[in-house]
Amino acid sequence: MSAPAAERLPAGLARRIALAAQGFAEPRPSGSVGTRQLRRMTDRLAVVQIDSVNVLSRSHYLPAFSRLGSYPRAALDELTARRHAVFEYWAHEASFLPVRLQPFLRWRMAAAEEHAWGNMVRLQREQPGYVAEVLERVRADGPLKAGDIAEPKPDRPGTMWNWHPGKVALEWLFFTGEITATHRTTSFEKVYDLTERVLPADVLRIPTPDSADAVRELVRTAARALGVATERDLRDYFRLRPAAARTAVDELADAGELLPVDVPGWGGPAWLDPAARQPRRIRARALLSPFDSLVWQRPRVERIFGFRYRLEIYTPAAKRVHGYYVLPFLLGDQLVARVDLKADRQAGVLRVQAAHAEEGADRPLVAAALTEELGLMADWLGLADVAVAERGDLAPELSRVVGRRLAG
Repeated sequence: MSAPAAERLPAGLARRIALAAQGFAEPRPSGSVGTRQLRRMTDRLAVVQIDSVNVLSRSHYLPAFSRLGSYPRAALDELTARRHAVFEYWAHEASFLPVRLQPFLRWRMAAAEEHAWGNMVRLQREQPGYVAEVLERVRADGPLKAGDIAEPKPDRPGTMWNWHPGKVALEWLFFTGEITATHRTTSFEKVYDLTERVLPADVLRIPTPDSADAVRELVRTAARALGVATERDLRDYFRLRPAAARTAVDELADAGELLPVDVPGWGGPAWLDPAARQPRRIRARALLSPFDSLVWQRPRVERIFGFRYRLEIYTPAAKRVHGYYVLPFLLGDQLVARVDLKADRQAGVLRVQAAHAEEGADRPLVAAALTEELGLMADWLGLADVAVAERGDLAPELSRVVGRRLAG
């Protein structure tokens, strides 16, 4: 059967479809936000990336704020650490995912030697008895942190993966699915326990799908979360291997679950989720984590929004262009600015260390909307004030508007 011809999809509509699929076509709740709204959001996104940087907030808390506004972070902890409606695993990097997806990632767990990092693979090959001892300790004593295992850290300054053998063993067992994370401590340390003592029994009883079926479901899930996407976008959402992802895309297209579209300026074929909303207008206003699923795939961001975005955390300070922890600012259906933010908890201040507007942006309009969002974020973080440093072309206007708001 020949593939259907690709329909032309205007770039503006493709952008609105992508935003709607990510939860930005709906107004924020007018009342209190709890676990029901958070669960709906995590089901929609399917992947909420985790990152340890805490200069503003732990990253996994930010996507819900971006879409739902102020909410109690304890409600997200309720889903992740107590109800276990979501679980932690390697999807798009370290991530929280709805528990329904756990069976569809077991193929990755079973093939850990192909996917895990070299130090994990090497340890379980060279010291299988040690790994078995760590597993038995979790079985007998869990929940367990890596810090509970008395092992000296290797002397490798300058690396974030400075793990001692006990931590490596725990992460290998985590990758294989024998143990999982029950929660993270306030210092962000992972706490491990046997998977059967953490995840719901009805999920664990689901038969393990064939790997091809599992990959197909992950691509299907990515398509729903993205709305319209290239094959690379679909593959990247769960970090799938190219060949397996392409096969899944072809099969979903043959079944009518993906529709081929031609989006001007995208430079190649794209695929539309037939059930995707196609809004005529987007009225969003949001600050976005650098690890938000709307912006984590930088080529996609540039393709859809014309917004060139690079995270400069690991760039020497003197060479940074926009700042250390820079959040894009979404207004309507465009990314109109970027701000380098820091939560100064000791002083009770949300610090805007730099603010830059995109070319052609209406700076007074952007500054007014950004001021409102910064005020909302400060309140959510328990900070009493917003302070704007004079760095960046948007900073003078933003400083004036923030000053007027505080004076009022």
